[in-house]
Amino acid sequence: MLAKLTLLYCLLACLAPASQAWAQDAALHTRVVGHGMPDIDLDNAIYEVPVNNGVSYQDVVDSLKSVSEGMNFVNPANFPIGDHIKQRGQDPQGIKEVRSFCNLSMGTEIMLDHPEFLVFAPCRLAIYEKPDASGKLRLFLGLDRPTHDLKNIKHPTQRAQAAAQQLEDALISLMEKARRGDF
Repeated sequence: MLAKLTLLYCLLACLAPASQAWAQDAALHTRVVGHGMPDIDLDNAIYEVPVNNGVSYQDVVDSLKSVSEGMNFVNPANFPIGDHIKQRGQDPQGIKEVRSFCNLSMGTEIMLDHPEFLVFAPCRLAIYEKPDASGKLRLFLGLDRPTHDLKNIKHPTQRAQAAAQQLEDALISLMEKARRGDF
């Protein structure tokens, strides 16, 4: 019995540092958003959030319009990809669209320091449906993260990094409100 307890203790002692190291490694690759929002995977360009139950597509669109204007964003273009898929005779399998957003007071520093960052402008939010864990179509919002895009720029300036973070935080705030249908 003592031998079994000793073996169990040794196994637990060996596994504890590995699980602590895994937890520390995971913490280095995620950023907590809070407000009931999923954490950000810092290794992924896409930040995705499910739209709350009871919030319709039109609620999300109206919220994006209202909240973004209040945050000094303009919405220069929308691309209804699902409509174009339908025009080609295919089922888009739910809503599929991209909406662009621009706030030059936040993004100018990035583009002045790194004009090549223009390939990522304007910022894009996608509204789409896809099956959830139970297989039912669910509405999602997705963001192409500006801080991740900036990783493609060699030696980004501190000013550009700060501006990209400010821009990303603002867009995530916009997503947080839109997923609830807030105005």
